[in-house]
Amino acid sequence: MVAVAVLAFVLLAAFAPALLTGADPITGVPKERLQGPSLQHLFGTDETGRDVYARVVHGASLSLRATAIAVLVALVAGSALGLLAGFRGGWLDTAIMRVVDVFLAIPPILLSLALVTALGFGTTNVAIAVGIANLASFARVMRAEVLRVRNGVFVEAARASGVRWSGVLLRHVLPNAAGPVLALATLTLGTAVLEVSALSFLGFGATPPTPEWGSLVAGGRSFLATAWWMTTFPGLTVAAVVLSANQLSRALDGGDR
Repeated sequence: MVAVAVLAFVLLAAFAPALLTGADPITGVPKERLQGPSLQHLFGTDETGRDVYARVVHGASLSLRATAIAVLVALVAGSALGLLAGFRGGWLDTAIMRVVDVFLAIPPILLSLALVTALGFGTTNVAIAVGIANLASFARVMRAEVLRVRNGVFVEAARASGVRWSGVLLRHVLPNAAGPVLALATLTLGTAVLEVSALSFLGFGATPPTPEWGSLVAGGRSFLATAWWMTTFPGLTVAAVVLSANQLSRALDGGDR
């Protein structure tokens, strides 16, 4: 329930930030620069007097949009590859799985970094790179589920009744193989938040002064000794979202039973 509450709060921040703060995340008040956390500024202020809490809240929109795109790319592309490999088998299965093995051999963050360097800077490119880097896990899980389902009696009955293989795949195999893949998507949500934030931290994300969680952490590095809150609170936000997404994934996958 705590995990759901955290994610609900972050979603509210992403879609309706004005309900959570009325401060301007872009324009600061110079005379209020580098003020510590207080009732007026919950997360303190940065070097130009901007409210850090407002920047974290407004940064949720870009960060979660990039995360959602990344998970969607990984889910759709990886599931399609796993579905074809598991259902068709033969040389197609071998070819797809060898490509997937190559992806699995490279750490996702390094692959994301290489891809975003090729694609160029920007939040959308970061999201696509992270999605491609994580599709191998979806392909593996989907293939395993398809191999389990494809020999079921209901699949054989559909084939015997003359249903085309594409219809069997989409109407019978995919719905019965999707459960673990959706649980993996929830787990990947946390990983994608970390990877998107890491690339933003390295400067591949949105152009300043647009707030993004990773860039907010990076922007406070020079002030750690005097204004620890500039890095700490955006970092804790990322950690809370990742832990909440992982906990929700465990619950959906039955890990708490």
